[in-house]
Amino acid sequence: MKNLLLASTSTLHGQEYLEYLLPELKKHFSGCSEILFIPYARPGGISHDEYTSLAAKAFSKAGFQIKGIHEYPNAAQAVAQAEGIFTGGGNTFLLVQQFYAHELLTPLKDAILKGTPYLGTSAGTNIAGLTMKTTNDMPIVYPPSFKTLGFVPFNINPHYLDPDPNSTHKGESRETRIKEFHQFNTHPVIGLREGSWLEVKENNTTLKGQKSARIFEAGKAAYEVEPESLLNDLQ
Repeated sequence: MKNLLLASTSTLHGQEYLEYLLPELKKHFSGCSEILFIPYARPGGISHDEYTSLAAKAFSKAGFQIKGIHEYPNAAQAVAQAEGIFTGGGNTFLLVQQFYAHELLTPLKDAILKGTPYLGTSAGTNIAGLTMKTTNDMPIVYPPSFKTLGFVPFNINPHYLDPDPNSTHKGESRETRIKEFHQFNTHPVIGLREGSWLEVKENNTTLKGQKSARIFEAGKAAYEVEPESLLNDLQ
């Protein structure tokens, strides 16, 4: 039974790391004593230890312990034995490259399908989609494939930003980039705004948080869905 929380971001403006999600984490990881943290995305290039310490501080407020996957001699075995799993944000190219290097895609799929609760933020949410092709990140490394976990039948664009009509910036908007994606790919994309997350319970995917999400389907006009909307027909 799939049990996932897929958040756009780890940190809202003016808040501490994971602060806005703490009530959800308490419910999501109920019954777990220790959470396996996957720090491979390394935001800003911080070390695995530094990133794990940041996550541990936040999770301690919810009553959970954190241990980084890099602290185990066998990463695949750590995933298989984990009570709960959290993959943090950072660079999606690096994260996916590390998943392939450590041969973790299949073990993680197996763990999630047997019911291990999973939390992703940003890059950790990107990898729950069909591919990582709608990431916002720079290709700082080259993964063997853009194919990811496919826990949901669409792609996700975390940190989705609406065009600012008052901005003098002339670069492409997120919506423009996703339209470019749909010139060569057919599966839908969810533009997930800050403070929003997807709750995946078995075959039901629900938009959570305070903001609507923007839905992009190939050959159709983009549209909005409101919080608490089921997204089961999006495929």
